[in-house]
Amino acid sequence: MTTLPERAGRHCQAVVNPLHSAVYFSPDLTREFAFLGVDDARSAYFAARAAPLGRVGTGAVTAAFYNFKHDHVARHVPGVWDTVSPEEALAARLRAADTLLRRLLGEEAIASAELAEAAGLALRAAGAGSRPGRPLYAANADLPVPEAPHLAFWHAATLLREHRGDGHLALLLTAGLDPLEALVSHTASGHGMSPRWILDSRGWSTAEWEAAEERLRERGLLNTDGGLTEAGTRLRKDLESDTDRLDRAPYEQLGAAGVARLTELAKGFTATALAAGAFPAELFH
Repeated sequence: MTTLPERAGRHCQAVVNPLHSAVYFSPDLTREFAFLGVDDARSAYFAARAAPLGRVGTGAVTAAFYNFKHDHVARHVPGVWDTVSPEEALAARLRAADTLLRRLLGEEAIASAELAEAAGLALRAAGAGSRPGRPLYAANADLPVPEAPHLAFWHAATLLREHRGDGHLALLLTAGLDPLEALVSHTASGHGMSPRWILDSRGWSTAEWEAAEERLRERGLLNTDGGLTEAGTRLRKDLESDTDRLDRAPYEQLGAAGVARLTELAKGFTATALAAGAFPAELFH
């Protein structure tokens, strides 16, 4: 087994992931789906991310995405498939990724040897992931790799994100954190999205958020000020460490030097993307 520096895979994924996830917050995705008759941005998100799974229903999306309220998902899925097919949705999200990355990074970076190198490294890592028990990773892994380096990189970044995410969800279940408790505790750790954004995008109410906070207090994980207790901090830390363990195969495939190089390259591209406004300013608190 290849020995990697502690948290090397996590640090790598942290700078690769923004170049994947930015597409779901972009006007480019909304525009591509509007061209196909999907005018609701939430419906566009669900269709774009769920499309690798095929024409799935509400239950499958709720299960795979985990932290969205089932009733909220049901307002968009499976109804969105009456307007756009999964195949059309996949093509639309790739067009959106193309437009987004060209806009954020610039044509010089898109054509650079560095981006092509990053794509090769990311694809090598992503190909070492494990399909069993990882529905979103497995579904995306069955898709063809785009030819253009920047889109190949986006595809690989998608695989790496979903591989880590699928494993993390299994651990949330093991820890006994329901979808909203997971969101509340993550936000309380200082690393999650703002509560306002979560409530708006995930379909939960303020009363449901407050009830989740109370459940976490009863377990000794959250204090009266809404911050994590020592036990809560330890739980979130253990969750991330265990997620690292379940997510180690892609980074072991690259080895320490390869992980370091991919991290270096992705960090530069992500910094450029963030400076260009890759995410809404109100997303994080």
